[in-house]
Amino acid sequence: MNSALRRKSRIVVLASGRGTNFQAIIDASESGRLSGEVVGLVSDNPNAAALERARCHGIPQVVVERKSYPSKREFDCGLREAVRQFSPDLVVLAGFMRLLGRDFLDEFSERVINIHPSLLPAFRGLDAQKQALEYGVRYTGCTVHFVDEGTDTGPIIGQRVVPVMPDDIEDTLAARILVEEHSLMVECINTVLAGRVRRDGRKVIMYGG
Repeated sequence: MNSALRRKSRIVVLASGRGTNFQAIIDASESGRLSGEVVGLVSDNPNAAALERARCHGIPQVVVERKSYPSKREFDCGLREAVRQFSPDLVVLAGFMRLLGRDFLDEFSERVINIHPSLLPAFRGLDAQKQALEYGVRYTGCTVHFVDEGTDTGPIIGQRVVPVMPDDIEDTLAARILVEEHSLMVECINTVLAGRVRRDGRKVIMYGG
Protein backbone atom coordinates (compact mmCIF):
# COMPACT_ATOMS: atom_id res chain seq x y z
CA MET A 1 0.00 0.00 0.00
CA ASN A 2 1.18 3.53 -0.79
CA SER A 3 2.48 5.07 2.47
CA ALA A 4 0.43 8.20 1.80
CA LEU A 5 -2.73 6.08 2.00
CA ARG A 6 -1.92 4.34 5.26
CA ARG A 7 -4.11 5.41 8.11
CA LYS A 8 -2.50 7.34 10.90
CA SER A 9 -2.03 5.59 14.21
CA ARG A 10 -4.82 6.34 16.66
CA ILE A 11 -3.86 7.86 20.02
CA VAL A 12 -6.14 8.18 23.03
CA VAL A 13 -4.99 10.39 25.90
CA LEU A 14 -6.00 10.04 29.56
CA ALA A 15 -5.68 13.23 31.62
CA SER A 16 -6.94 14.49 34.97
CA GLY A 17 -5.82 18.11 35.09
CA ARG A 18 -4.35 21.00 33.09
CA GLY A 19 -3.43 18.92 30.08
CA THR A 20 -0.19 20.66 29.10
CA ASN A 21 1.34 17.40 27.89
CA PHE A 22 -1.93 16.68 26.11
CA GLN A 23 -1.60 20.04 24.35
CA ALA A 24 1.97 19.24 23.35
CA ILE A 25 0.79 15.99 21.79
CA ILE A 26 -2.00 17.79 19.91
CA ASP A 27 0.41 20.45 18.64
CA ALA A 28 2.89 17.83 17.46
CA SER A 29 0.16 15.90 15.68
CA GLU A 30 -1.26 18.97 13.94
CA SER A 31 2.20 20.12 12.84
CA GLY A 32 3.12 16.72 11.43
CA ARG A 33 5.84 16.04 14.00
CA LEU A 34 3.86 13.14 15.46
CA SER A 35 3.24 9.94 13.52
CA GLY A 36 -0.30 9.61 14.78
CA GLU A 37 -3.45 11.55 15.55
CA VAL A 38 -5.28 12.14 18.81
CA VAL A 39 -8.73 10.60 18.37
CA GLY A 40 -10.05 10.96 21.91
CA LEU A 41 -9.53 12.25 25.43
CA VAL A 42 -10.76 10.38 28.51
CA SER A 43 -10.73 12.07 31.91
CA ASP A 44 -11.78 11.10 35.40
CA ASN A 45 -12.28 14.78 36.28
CA PRO A 46 -15.26 16.69 34.82
CA ASN A 47 -13.48 19.97 35.63
CA ALA A 48 -10.18 19.10 33.99
CA ALA A 49 -8.80 21.91 31.83
CA ALA A 50 -7.72 19.20 29.39
CA LEU A 51 -11.37 18.79 28.37
CA GLU A 52 -11.52 22.37 27.12
CA ARG A 53 -8.29 21.86 25.21
CA ALA A 54 -9.91 18.88 23.50
CA ARG A 55 -13.02 20.88 22.64
CA CYS A 56 -10.93 23.66 21.11
CA HIS A 57 -9.35 21.14 18.73
CA GLY A 58 -12.50 19.19 17.94
CA ILE A 59 -11.30 16.08 19.78
CA PRO A 60 -14.04 13.89 21.28
CA GLN A 61 -13.91 13.64 25.06
CA VAL A 62 -15.41 11.29 27.63
CA VAL A 63 -15.58 11.75 31.40
CA VAL A 64 -15.49 8.62 33.58
CA GLU A 65 -15.82 9.60 37.25
CA ARG A 66 -14.73 7.24 39.99
CA LYS A 67 -17.73 8.15 42.17
CA SER A 68 -20.08 6.82 39.50
CA TYR A 69 -18.84 3.27 40.12
CA PRO A 70 -19.27 1.20 43.31
CA SER A 71 -15.81 -0.39 43.09
CA LYS A 72 -12.35 0.26 41.72
CA ARG A 73 -12.66 -2.71 39.37
CA GLU A 74 -15.98 -1.47 37.96
CA PHE A 75 -14.46 1.97 37.44
CA ASP A 76 -11.54 0.33 35.66
CA CYS A 77 -13.95 -1.51 33.38
CA GLY A 78 -15.84 1.73 32.67
CA LEU A 79 -12.57 3.38 31.77
CA ARG A 80 -11.69 0.48 29.53
CA GLU A 81 -14.99 0.76 27.67
CA ALA A 82 -14.55 4.52 27.22
CA VAL A 83 -11.11 4.02 25.67
CA ARG A 84 -12.10 0.97 23.64
CA GLN A 85 -14.69 2.94 21.64
CA PHE A 86 -11.84 4.92 20.02
CA SER A 87 -9.99 1.77 18.84
CA PRO A 88 -6.59 3.12 19.92
CA ASP A 89 -3.21 1.97 18.72
CA LEU A 90 -1.66 3.69 21.74
CA VAL A 91 -3.01 4.95 25.09
CA VAL A 92 -1.05 7.85 26.58
CA LEU A 93 -1.34 8.90 30.21
CA ALA A 94 -0.61 12.63 30.40
CA GLY A 95 -1.22 13.68 33.98
CA PHE A 96 -3.76 10.95 34.69
CA MET A 97 -3.88 10.65 38.46
CA ARG A 98 -5.20 7.12 38.95
CA LEU A 99 -3.66 3.67 38.84
CA LEU A 100 -4.91 1.40 36.09
CA GLY A 101 -6.10 -2.11 36.93
CA ARG A 102 -5.37 -5.44 35.34
CA ASP A 103 -8.59 -5.51 33.26
CA PHE A 104 -7.62 -2.25 31.55
CA LEU A 105 -3.98 -3.18 31.03
CA ASP A 106 -4.84 -6.60 29.62
CA GLU A 107 -7.17 -4.96 27.08
CA PHE A 108 -4.42 -2.65 25.81
CA SER A 109 -1.39 -4.79 26.50
CA GLU A 110 1.95 -3.15 25.61
CA ARG A 111 0.04 -0.09 24.36
CA VAL A 112 -0.16 2.11 27.46
CA ILE A 113 2.56 4.65 28.31
CA ASN A 114 2.94 7.38 30.93
CA ILE A 115 5.04 10.49 31.54
CA HIS A 116 6.40 11.17 35.05
CA PRO A 117 8.39 14.22 36.26
CA SER A 118 11.40 12.46 37.75
CA LEU A 119 14.20 10.14 36.75
CA LEU A 120 12.52 6.89 37.71
CA PRO A 121 12.85 4.83 39.78
CA ALA A 122 13.55 7.86 41.98
CA PHE A 123 10.66 9.95 43.34
CA ARG A 124 7.65 7.97 42.21
CA GLY A 125 4.08 9.08 42.82
CA LEU A 126 2.83 12.54 43.71
CA ASP A 127 4.92 15.70 44.26
CA ALA A 128 7.99 14.37 42.49
CA GLN A 129 9.61 17.83 42.27
CA LYS A 130 9.11 18.39 46.01
CA GLN A 131 10.62 14.99 46.71
CA ALA A 132 13.66 15.83 44.58
CA LEU A 133 14.23 19.16 46.31
CA GLU A 134 13.83 17.69 49.78
CA TYR A 135 16.27 14.90 48.97
CA GLY A 136 18.84 17.39 47.74
CA VAL A 137 19.63 15.82 44.36
CA ARG A 138 21.68 17.79 41.84
CA TYR A 139 19.81 16.35 38.87
CA THR A 140 16.28 15.17 38.23
CA GLY A 141 14.22 15.07 35.02
CA CYS A 142 11.39 13.14 33.43
CA THR A 143 10.63 9.61 32.31
CA VAL A 144 8.31 7.96 29.80
CA HIS A 145 7.53 4.36 30.68
CA PHE A 146 5.19 1.53 29.91
CA VAL A 147 2.38 1.30 32.46
CA ASP A 148 1.86 -1.60 34.83
CA GLU A 149 -0.28 -1.94 37.96
CA GLY A 150 2.25 -0.20 40.20
CA THR A 151 2.90 3.50 40.84
CA ASP A 152 5.36 4.58 38.13
CA THR A 153 7.00 1.16 38.13
CA GLY A 154 6.74 0.11 34.46
CA PRO A 155 9.70 -0.46 32.10
CA ILE A 156 11.42 2.76 31.05
CA ILE A 157 11.26 3.91 27.42
CA GLY A 158 13.09 7.24 27.61
CA GLN A 159 14.42 9.85 30.03
CA ARG A 160 15.65 13.44 30.03
CA VAL A 161 17.94 14.98 32.66
CA VAL A 162 17.23 18.40 34.21
CA PRO A 163 19.71 20.06 36.62
CA VAL A 164 18.43 21.30 39.96
CA MET A 165 19.48 24.92 40.56
CA PRO A 166 20.48 26.16 44.03
CA ASP A 167 17.57 28.62 44.14
CA ASP A 168 14.94 26.26 42.71
CA ILE A 169 11.51 25.97 44.26
CA GLU A 170 8.89 23.43 43.21
CA ASP A 171 7.34 25.74 40.59
CA THR A 172 10.59 26.70 38.87
CA LEU A 173 11.87 23.15 38.81
CA ALA A 174 8.52 21.84 37.55
CA ALA A 175 8.47 24.41 34.74
CA ARG A 176 11.92 23.38 33.45
CA ILE A 177 11.06 19.69 33.67
CA LEU A 178 7.80 20.32 31.80
CA VAL A 179 9.66 21.67 28.76
CA GLU A 180 11.56 18.37 28.56
CA GLU A 181 8.39 16.35 29.19
CA HIS A 182 6.72 17.85 26.12
CA SER A 183 9.50 16.91 23.71
CA LEU A 184 10.31 13.56 25.33
CA MET A 185 6.69 12.43 25.17
CA VAL A 186 6.44 13.18 21.45
CA GLU A 187 9.77 11.45 20.78
CA CYS A 188 8.73 8.32 22.68
CA ILE A 189 5.28 8.16 21.07
CA ASN A 190 6.91 8.25 17.64
CA THR A 191 9.35 5.53 18.65
CA VAL A 192 6.63 3.23 19.99
CA LEU A 193 4.28 3.79 17.05
CA ALA A 194 7.13 3.07 14.62
CA GLY A 195 7.59 -0.33 16.26
CA ARG A 196 11.16 0.49 17.24
CA VAL A 197 10.96 -0.81 20.81
CA ARG A 198 11.14 -4.33 22.18
CA ARG A 199 10.66 -5.34 25.78
CA ASP A 200 13.00 -7.85 27.36
CA GLY A 201 11.81 -8.21 30.93
CA ARG A 202 12.24 -4.78 32.50
CA LYS A 203 14.52 -3.61 29.70
CA VAL A 204 13.15 -1.66 26.75
CA ILE A 205 15.44 -2.13 23.76
CA MET A 206 15.43 0.51 21.00
CA TYR A 207 16.42 -0.31 17.45
CA GLY A 208 16.25 1.17 13.97
CA GLY A 209 15.47 4.85 13.56
